[in-house]
Amino acid sequence: MKKLVQVVLATILLSTLFVGGSVSTASAKEPKILEFDTMVGVPVGLTGTASQGPLRGINGGGAPWVIGSAKGELSVSGHLEIEVQGLVLATTGSNPAAVFRERVSCVTSTGGFENILTDAFPATTGPATSGGGNAKIETDVSLPQPCIAPIIFVTNNGGSWFAATGF
Repeated sequence: MKKLVQVVLATILLSTLFVGGSVSTASAKEPKILEFDTMVGVPVGLTGTASQGPLRGINGGGAPWVIGSAKGELSVSGHLEIEVQGLVLATTGSNPAAVFRERVSCVTSTGGFENILTDAFPATTGPATSGGGNAKIETDVSLPQPCIAPIIFVTNNGGSWFAATGF
């Protein structure tokens, strides 16, 4: 009986090691450089080429913008996912832009900025109360090495920003 118990325990132990000890690389999460749950719309003082100057060399949209909600993440490989809701002009509460683009801004090892602009993604137009200013973005960007202090911008088609990570 003692021998049978030892065999059963050994079998259970080996099964646990082989099953519990194996890790699928497909399920491993990639490290994130940045994960965020907020963004801020471009304020009056940073619109266009305002006297305070562009932020990291990027002009603000021509008018102030507000945003209802945003979340996203940027991984070390450059995979970028963003979801914005209610990104609209502060003056009208409506989004006139049919596309948004994203811009990832990194401080480089020389202390300068590298600003990577993505392709355009569809955005809903109209008032925020009717679902205007919503977009989901998923893309890959080529990041400088290292990418220090990244900021993610939602921009117009020309690259001027409407919203940026922050609060």
